[in-house]
Amino acid sequence: MGKVILICGKIACGKTYYANNLAQKVKAIILSCDEVTSRLFANNLGYKHNLMSKNIQQYLLKKSVELVKLDCNVILDWGFWTAEDRQYLRKFYRSQDIACEWHYLAIDERSWRKNIEERNQQVLAGNGGSAFYVDDGLMKKLLSQWKTPCQDEIDVWYTVKR
Repeated sequence: MGKVILICGKIACGKTYYANNLAQKVKAIILSCDEVTSRLFANNLGYKHNLMSKNIQQYLLKKSVELVKLDCNVILDWGFWTAEDRQYLRKFYRSQDIACEWHYLAIDERSWRKNIEERNQQVLAGNGGSAFYVDDGLMKKLLSQWKTPCQDEIDVWYTVKR
């Protein structure tokens, strides 16, 4: 049976880049809410974004179980912003007898702000892929929701270097 690797980190810390590299190394399928919302809704969900993201996550969780039981490794590239989200998923996979491994991408404040600036420039230029523009209001909302994981929550603690 495969395993699930959960990538935890702030927006624009490099999760997708990390997930793509890791997927090649461990031969895994990446399941990304951002990719789904980008492809299906062109990141234009507005006030429905949170609701749709939850629905997409529930669907992708179901698919991750199916894939792992078919002996595929799965990477969830979602961020996992709160301790409650991380605890829920730990229990969820345990209840399914599925091994999961947590990877956290730690990034210093200066590098992170630079990543957001570059990301926003790419989005404005039409080269943002599944990324969306992060304005001051969204940044404030995201920072209010973020909770850095404790060391004991994480299996692989990766420090992003710029």
